[in-house]
Amino acid sequence: MFRPMRRFKQALAPERCQAILRAGTSGVLALSGDDGYPYAVPLSYLYTDDGQLLFHCAATGHKLDAIRHNPKVSFCVIDQDRIVPETFTTWYRSVIAFGRARILTDPGEKRAALHALGAKYSPEQSRTDALDREVDQTLARVTLVAVAIDHLTGKQAVELTRPQ
Repeated sequence: MFRPMRRFKQALAPERCQAILRAGTSGVLALSGDDGYPYAVPLSYLYTDDGQLLFHCAATGHKLDAIRHNPKVSFCVIDQDRIVPETFTTWYRSVIAFGRARILTDPGEKRAALHALGAKYSPEQSRTDALDREVDQTLARVTLVAVAIDHLTGKQAVELTRPQ
């Protein structure tokens, strides 16, 4: 179903891919957009302990329309992209997740997702009443999406596979 990586020696181990997703703060979500055009949109996200991606968005828009039409998505995170001009190359490391997006509807699940996102992006506020108030104020108007990952792959520049 998923293509094998052509340059398999540059493939990242699954644990390394997961670590990159855990540490990252932004990525690009790719969807099947209007009239067959791809739609790719940068967003902030959370990689959960149970191996899902979570993000929030407005209650309406292109992203949600695309998910409702076709829940299959991919999500790319760039961990490193260092230009090395003297060798006309870049030393890169990136991860791509393929999965199925699901719009969260259960209030308890949405509340937990908002708390988890708040803990990641505002860790100093994660155990305060301020986060609880923010979650209470936004819960009804925010949409949350979870992506169950079907396939995870990562690749790095050949130079990064060699001992430095």
